[in-house]
This record gives sequence, C-alpha cells and structure tokens, in this order.
Amino acid sequence: MAEVDPRFVDLLVAYEDKRFATHLGVDPLAAGRAAFQAATSGRLVSGASTLTMQTVRLLTERRERTFVRKLEEAARAIQLERRLDKDDILTIYLNNAPYGGNIEGVRAASLAYFGREPARLTLAQAALLVALPQSPETRRPDRFPEAARAARARVLDRLAERGVISARDAAEAGREAIPAERRSVPRLAPHLARQLVDAAPERRIHETTLERDWQAALERLAAERVDLIGPRVSAAILVADLRNGEIRASVGAAKFLDAGRAGYVDMVRAVRSPGSTLKPFIYGLAMEAGLIAPMTLLEDTPRTFAGYEPNNFDDTFHGLVTATEALRQSLNVPAIALLDALGATRLAVRLQEAGARVVLPGGAEPSLAIGLGGFGTRLIDLAELYTALARDGRPIGLHATGGAPPVRNRLLSERTAAAVSGILSGMLPPRNARPGAIAYKTGTSYGYRDGWAVGYDARHVIAVWVGRPDGTPIASLTGWTDAAPILFDAFARIGIERRPAAPDPVATAELPPPLRIFGQRMAGGAPVGRSVSIAFPPADASVALARADGERDPLVARVLGAPVDVWLLDGRPLAVPPNRRTAQLDVPPGEHTLTVVTADGASERVTFKVD
Repeated sequence: MAEVDPRFVDLLVAYEDKRFATHLGVDPLAAGRAAFQAATSGRLVSGASTLTMQTVRLLTERRERTFVRKLEEAARAIQLERRLDKDDILTIYLNNAPYGGNIEGVRAASLAYFGREPARLTLAQAALLVALPQSPETRRPDRFPEAARAARARVLDRLAERGVISARDAAEAGREAIPAERRSVPRLAPHLARQLVDAAPERRIHETTLERDWQAALERLAAERVDLIGPRVSAAILVADLRNGEIRASVGAAKFLDAGRAGYVDMVRAVRSPGSTLKPFIYGLAMEAGLIAPMTLLEDTPRTFAGYEPNNFDDTFHGLVTATEALRQSLNVPAIALLDALGATRLAVRLQEAGARVVLPGGAEPSLAIGLGGFGTRLIDLAELYTALARDGRPIGLHATGGAPPVRNRLLSERTAAAVSGILSGMLPPRNARPGAIAYKTGTSYGYRDGWAVGYDARHVIAVWVGRPDGTPIASLTGWTDAAPILFDAFARIGIERRPAAPDPVATAELPPPLRIFGQRMAGGAPVGRSVSIAFPPADASVALARADGERDPLVARVLGAPVDVWLLDGRPLAVPPNRRTAQLDVPPGEHTLTVVTADGASERVTFKVD
C-alpha cells in the first residue's frame, strides 16, 4: 500500500466499491441494485462484487460466476473482513490483480506498461490500471489498444459523473496515449533472486543488501566484456562491503537469458578450480610459520617435489627472487616449495576453518597441486578469503539478506595480512589501469578454463570469474588479460577508496640469517624434520598476566627440543639472543601468534590470547 500512488487507490475504490470503507465484505445496496436490474431487464446489467469479494476470488482457483459461487464469495468476504483490516485486504488485491498475460499485481503492471513504479502515476495511467482487471485479456493495451482506450474512458467518465475528478481532468487524461507495448520488467540479480525464493518460497517480499545501480552497471559490464572475449563465454562479478559482509552486487552470469552462454548457471556459486588465487595465503602462512619474510630470497629453478614437477606459466625460471617478486609474478616453483614446507593439508584446513569450500576429487587427500588450483571452490569463497587480507587477517562471512554476518575464524595475523596486502598492492595493473589503486591477485586454471581476479580497496572486495560454464577451454584465456580488466572496471564504476600505504618491508640483508634465503633451510629439496615445539604458551590458550597491583608480568615462553635462533611475535622479530629455549616477552592484551625458528630452519607456531 505504501508503495502505490494514493490517488490510484482512491480512484480504484471510488470506481469499484465506493462503500468499501464501511461495509463488512458485502455491499447490500449494490447487491439490491444488481438484483433489481437483472430482474427488470432479464440480463446482468451491473455487478455487486465488492473489492473484498474480488480479493476472495483472486485467492482461490475457482473462476466460475454462478449464483452459488457468488454466495460462497460473499460468505468468504465476510470472514476475510473479520480477520483483516481494510488496508490488508487492499494490499492482497493490489498484489494479485490480473493485468493481462502473465502480469499480476499493480507494481508489475505499472513497470510493464509505463516503465515506472506505481508510487507516482498520471490520472490516465491510474484509470487504465483500474479498468484492466475486469477483463485483463481483452483490454491489454499492447494487443487491443482501442479496447483499452474505451475501458479507460468509461472509468474516467464514471469518476467525473461522481465528482471524484473534474470533467476537464477526465478529458485531458482521455487524450493521453495508450502504451503500445509491454516494457521489459527489470530482471536484476536473477540468480540471487531465484536462490532467495527457493530458500523461502512462502515469502512474497525478499529484501536484499544489493545496490541497485551497482548491480545494473556491473551486469552491463559483464555483458559487454564477454562479447569481446568470445562465444559461449560467461562472467561473474561479486561485490561485498568489508565492514559488514553485505553483498552489494551479485552478477551470476553475463547474460541470464543467453542459453548459448548457459546464462542460467550461477557462476558466483559454481565450484571451479581457483588457479593461482590462493598463492597469497600460502605466502601468508609461510610468513606466520617463520619460514619467510617479504624480502626473503627463494629459488625459482626446475625442481621436483615427490614426483610433482611444477612449471611457471611462461615456461621460464628466474633464479633467486624475493618472496615479494615471486608472489607478484605468480611464480609456481617458489609457491610449491613453501607449500611443501607448510604441508598441503595445513593449507586446506586453514582455508576450511576460515569458511571456504574446498572440494577435492573423489575424496582425495590434499596434495601440493592445491597450491596451483588443484581443487574446487567458489567465487564467493574466494571473496570471503580475501576479506581476511583486507581486514587484518580476520575474514567476514558474506551475505545478501542483512543481519549479522556468518562467523568466520581468523585466517592470518594482523601483521601478516598487512605484509601480504602490501605485496598485492604493488601488482602490475592491466593496460590503461592505475597502479596501486587496489590490492589484487589473478589466477588461471589448468587448461585455460577459468580466469580469476580478486581485489580490494579500503571499503570493498570484488571477485571476478571468466570462462565457459561447461568447463571447455578457451584459447589464451588468463586471469590477467580477461578477468583483471573487468575487476578494475568494476572498481571504477563503484568508486575506489584507497587503502593506506603499506610500510616498506625489511631489506633482505637486514633480516635474521635464517630468513634471508629460504632454500638454505632445505635439505635436498625436502623440509628439514621438526626439532622444536612450543611448550608454553599452549596453542589456543588464554593467558592471564595481570597482577593484583595492576601491573603486568611478562610472558615467559618456553620451547622443547633445539634452541631457538629467531623469535617472532605476530610476525615481528623480537630482540631475544639466539640459542635460547626461554624468552621473556612483553605481550599486550589480545590475540597473538608466537613463532620460533631454529638455526637449521625448523619452526613452530602457536596462537594464543592474553586476557
């Protein structure tokens, strides 16, 4: 009711049921008049159905107009009036009244015939909408314009006779053109709409967190881009607010009605290979484990890991490179070397704990191939994972219906997330894009089947997928050439809020010796066996350091096994002499990560909380 022009409601009541406000479901005066006219003329001259009776008819599937059926409708109308107030009855009528073809409800009719919301209608438009439900098929303005014009004129004339409108206004409204065709009803976010309706089919209104203008702009962007990439290509775009996890745009496919592109498939939630988009998390976990720092040198040379021999995308190798360069260039061998040291299962478990879907073929165990996209996940999962990089290591669940976001576990420490974000902020942008505007990473799945790009500024995360929904390869498709331009264009259309500049990383020569060259702590390409474990604080423990006098005791950390060469708190080296098994640490309240590294490169890490 609140979304409909009040004048239209007044005209409807005045024309259809002028005593609607006072009767109890049946209008005795109208019924008596109709009966008298029928008896004296031998035919039905006028009806006696009130709006309440018409509403009853709309709520039932029986459409016959017999005397017995009229009596049933009258009885049901009286029952309806006892249960609902007048506004509720009008709302049901306005939501269900037929307006020709498959159009039901005044809002759908107003959009289809006039291209506007029903909140503001001209007198001519309101009169036509009053006239259509009495005979919606024979008065359709797009098929029978003269019948529609005549029906509208009858409404205007009767309202003028009753003094509801002036004769002059009725004449002017009668000269207004009849709409010649049905307009396309807005079909924004059809995949998300279908998902919400399937989840709660009993609800008539589903409110979302989408920004209408952004959704429309990004649907156009996806449609424009796939035409340039090739036939049967689709694209998906997801935009979410980093503050509360609310989804602002969800483009499930480039063209929803294009069967050749399988536009009905929602690629925001389809499981696909993520390519290299997970490399930032491999580097982040390696930093937390004390294996590397941003300027640690790694070897990019031909290597074999238990029979697995990764190659770089361009089939070349670069020798010694910093971790920053290796991640920005998306080199495969350094990433797999780090994952080999961390353990593939460790990466898979951390991603799942953070809320991501990790789908392995046939229930297989995680292998090193997952570092290069050897498993399945969804675009919405990638977007959630990247919120951890943008939000100091703690991801936020994404949702499109408001309320509290789904709970997610911390993925990285604050310091590590900042270090990885600093690296991604220096990624080379696509042609004609401004460098440093966003932090982002691209990925390409095996066989050129999927192109990805995920990025974030200070306010939003955007994830993009490009490919064919049926999984067939596309020659020369890559995340950088095809998905990244869409990502940067999407940010340009919603507006970029720049992130604070990342601090410069510690130079390689200034790092502790075990962190200068990653390869030195490896023996024959295999990780050195663990020779150290943290005895205190225990993993996931809460430690109380406050004294009764208000002062705080230091945290005394202890390790078992080999003495420790490097102590790191939240990824930051501590001033502890080498070759120690204990250390007194000044730790503020909150959640922290303690990492220790021995001289031979063994490491251990625990996360704990100081109350």
